[in-house]
Amino acid sequence: MNTSGSTPARIIALATMTLATLALGYLGVRDTTTPAASPTAKVGTLILNPCTYETESGALPADCGTLTVPENHDVPGSRPITLPVNRIRATGPDPAEPIFRLAGGPGQTNMTFKEAARLSDRHDIVLVGYRGIDGSFVLDCPEVTTAMRHSADLSGSDTTRRTSEAHADCARRLTEGGADLDGYSLPQRVEDLEAVRRALGYQRINLISQSVGTRTAMIYAWRHPKSIHRSVMIGVNPPGHFLWDPTITDDQFARYARLCAQDQACAARTEDLAASMEATAAHLPGRWGPLAVKSGNVRAATLIGMVNSTRFAAPLNAPSILDAWLAAAEGDPSGLWAISLLADLTIPTSFIWGESAATTMIDAAPVDRYYAAGGDQGSILGNAGADLLWAGGGLTRAWPSSPDNREYQEVRPTDVETLLISGTVDFTTPAELATRELLPALRNGYQVILAELGHTTDFWRYQPEANRRLLTTFFDHGKADTSGYTTHTVDFRVGTLSLPNIAKILVGSLTGLTLAAAALLAGMARRVRRHGGFGPRTGTWLRVLTPVILGLGGWSLAVLAVSILWPAAYLGDPLVTVPPVGAAIGYGAYCAWTRRDRTSRQRHRGLAAAPAAALAGAWLGSSAANGLPSVTTAIVGAALAANLTLLALDIIGDRAAPLPER
Repeated sequence: MNTSGSTPARIIALATMTLATLALGYLGVRDTTTPAASPTAKVGTLILNPCTYETESGALPADCGTLTVPENHDVPGSRPITLPVNRIRATGPDPAEPIFRLAGGPGQTNMTFKEAARLSDRHDIVLVGYRGIDGSFVLDCPEVTTAMRHSADLSGSDTTRRTSEAHADCARRLTEGGADLDGYSLPQRVEDLEAVRRALGYQRINLISQSVGTRTAMIYAWRHPKSIHRSVMIGVNPPGHFLWDPTITDDQFARYARLCAQDQACAARTEDLAASMEATAAHLPGRWGPLAVKSGNVRAATLIGMVNSTRFAAPLNAPSILDAWLAAAEGDPSGLWAISLLADLTIPTSFIWGESAATTMIDAAPVDRYYAAGGDQGSILGNAGADLLWAGGGLTRAWPSSPDNREYQEVRPTDVETLLISGTVDFTTPAELATRELLPALRNGYQVILAELGHTTDFWRYQPEANRRLLTTFFDHGKADTSGYTTHTVDFRVGTLSLPNIAKILVGSLTGLTLAAAALLAGMARRVRRHGGFGPRTGTWLRVLTPVILGLGGWSLAVLAVSILWPAAYLGDPLVTVPPVGAAIGYGAYCAWTRRDRTSRQRHRGLAAAPAAALAGAWLGSSAANGLPSVTTAIVGAALAANLTLLALDIIGDRAAPLPER
């Protein structure tokens, strides 16, 4: 028997593992909520301090701070909230009007703008955090995320009912907690921007907006036209179009079909791309081998993935999506399974759902009319995209619409000098909407349509220098200079990282990790049966090094099992993570710990204690993070708890052992 007792090394190891375990526990129970603002915050207070802002061209000098605004600009005495404000300083002499950036979404931050350096030579660039996302009070709805994560199909009727109820529950909880949800509207966001303009002392500003942000830019121009010098809108979303138009979507597929017919490789796979997709959609495979393919996931994620046409958005870009559909038509649905899986992993956590609901409710009336008329009447992808965003139409009844929205549900004329930028293959904000509905109302409006480009990722990533020239010449001179662009051609060649290949790599990796963990456990168990265990040094190293393989292998086995038997399970759910991770690491730790010189009683205690402790540690670790990162923290927790317990057993056992006779 090892009679080393409570050696300094053991005490240090025990203390270190105990502190690490407590740290995991703290992460799981800490309060992550924040008050709306400091109790002493005064509305209108702008605090800025020198800082730097990281861009694609490196760090630029900036001022960073906060502005305190009322939660509802229309209600006297409304509680204060704080919003982050970053001003990237113009790098050249004699700066012109500043540029306020308005990002898209909905439900996504306005504080990230890596391309700011393209515009900062003659302009300050100002980023104002979106209320409900970036500020001191966030319209977070974990109820919605949970409902989506535990769905058999993201746009299925059962899921849309539950997400509608989850939105209603979230709105009720936030209201009971003191939030004024009427204050989280696009007109209120405009007043935040206007407050920052005044606080910074700018007479007039430029706007650069994209996607959903273009709607904010429109309302700003309608409410405060004298505050705006020029406005650029990229991927324009006119009123009424927080909803995909099925007819336009099918027209976009027809456009891609014509492009496919002109591409030798694509044309060799299908006589008519749109017809092939329609035929496949009509009989969408329910499984790839034993693995479930969720129809609504595939349709909704296809619509989202089709918005960009360039390689910069891969693997969820139009060529990759179309390649997966063509492969399915050829008998290989693996790419559709990959799309289904990616939708499950990304969509539930891609948005701040409360803010997304508050923003999109400005289009509640056209959405109600759409569903009252029966919704989609038979397009290629069906109703999945609308059902996902609008909870099958239930969102308009689940979330309150701010009274501010009533005035801005139709296009208004404006004299603000405005440039509209669109791509010809943008599924989410088609160019024809801007041309037909918004451009006629712009008395000083211009439109640039870029051939075979899609949504905003394509615009920013394709030919950055031409992009810079187009924007700066308009802001500085009021001219739309597209001379730097060469015509983009959609490249249907996907390469080795196609979605079918990604699917096979994922399944191969999961299978490989499962087999590796099984082989490792079998080898360790065989060593215990034949030789009583490992030596002290080897056992220690095994207890340190094997948990990663064992934990990932156990989780991989569970992922494969639930993908076959229980498709509604979320892969990061504690019920999927904790049992296999805890059991594999716990039994592996026992095998590495036990030795021939231990008594039968010690072995039985270790065999009972190590897996039990690992399960508890895995549960503790899984609660320390959200989503798939919880798999990592569960592995860490299981390894810490198992080894901490076994070390404690060693110390207790050594102390209880009789002293050797002299």
